[in-house]
Amino acid sequence: MRFPFLAVALLIAVAGFAAAASAPIPRLTLPPAAMDRAGQVIGFPLPAGARDIAAVQDAAGRRHPVQIDADGTARFVVPWQPAGAALTFTLLRGGAEQPAPEVVVAAERGDLRVSVGGEPVLQYRVDRAALPRADIKPEVVRAGYIHPVYSPAGRVVTDDYPSNHVHHHGIWTPWTKTGFQGRAPDFWNMQNKTGAEDLVAVDRTWSGAVHGGLEARLRMMDRSAPQPVVAVNETWRLVVYALSGVPRPVRLFDLEVTQSCATADPLILPKYHYGSFGFRGAGAWNGPGAAARFLTSEGITDRIKGNDTRARWVYLGGPTPNGALAGTTTLGHPDNFRAPLPVRLHPDMPYFSFVPQQLGEFRLEPGRTYVARYRFIVSDGDPDRAILDAYWHGYAHPAAAVVVGL
Repeated sequence: MRFPFLAVALLIAVAGFAAAASAPIPRLTLPPAAMDRAGQVIGFPLPAGARDIAAVQDAAGRRHPVQIDADGTARFVVPWQPAGAALTFTLLRGGAEQPAPEVVVAAERGDLRVSVGGEPVLQYRVDRAALPRADIKPEVVRAGYIHPVYSPAGRVVTDDYPSNHVHHHGIWTPWTKTGFQGRAPDFWNMQNKTGAEDLVAVDRTWSGAVHGGLEARLRMMDRSAPQPVVAVNETWRLVVYALSGVPRPVRLFDLEVTQSCATADPLILPKYHYGSFGFRGAGAWNGPGAAARFLTSEGITDRIKGNDTRARWVYLGGPTPNGALAGTTTLGHPDNFRAPLPVRLHPDMPYFSFVPQQLGEFRLEPGRTYVARYRFIVSDGDPDRAILDAYWHGYAHPAAAVVVGL
């Protein structure tokens, strides 16, 4: 008498298997564009029942890991998308566990070290007491910046506390000429003792198969007041990505800087020729006769001619101790205030700055935020303008993913 029930159960099971077999395979498509795009970070939402997606597979069978954020956004990196070509990926399930971290953020001697595949990418300076030499004066000691930065071959491409401009620090973001409460604090030139920028706290770090990073709080302190007062609160979101399969190896990381007034008074930013973002290149490139190399998105290689021009990106590099060339390209996001930004290319030092102040005065107003976004491409060998343009397009105009079958 139980056979009819078994038959029904079998029919249900077979029907369920057939339905599963006929269900569409989840796929993701990136529509074509008129330009090459490199290093695209693609994000797409996953429904609650599909949080086990672990990778995507391209048409050639190559797998790219997927990392799922707490809000259900899945991210992966597309190495290269040729102009005019659509790309299609199959979404692959991997069970409840996500892939092992490829990008690792770890404490190292008081700082935070970020590595990809076990190789160093950069350090975020947390320990103010970790100084390279004994002659550094207390007023310029600080933390809350990036140094060192490494090329894929392990060559250091930044400098810290250089002897001729001891207030320069790898990658850092203070304002220079300002007005605040009737005073004129300078947060860049800390040796003048009128202003300072420093780290408040690192609030979060994470590691992952696709990206890892940190979120930190900084502040700009007006030291010219009768009692020091915080003028600007600042947050950094630094994200390092694992990237392979590109025409030549690179390190890729993003920095998003958000600033707000710390009081009811605005920060006035008069017209000026440098400040807001700085990149200091390796010490071997220092001096008027040194071999620092510049290249802007407009094809300018002469630092004198390129100074005060506007650029979507700037490359700064040079020979390393063994003679090999390495450098970093800083990409400015098109949504940045006054983009494409004017640049300060220093005539003697391996240093440049993106400078919205060059185009005239503006203000940071209470109740509003100022956001600046940058992407960094660290490479060995000669810079290739076409490839760097592709990275800018991949950053500025990433493809909008179309997902079907989920």
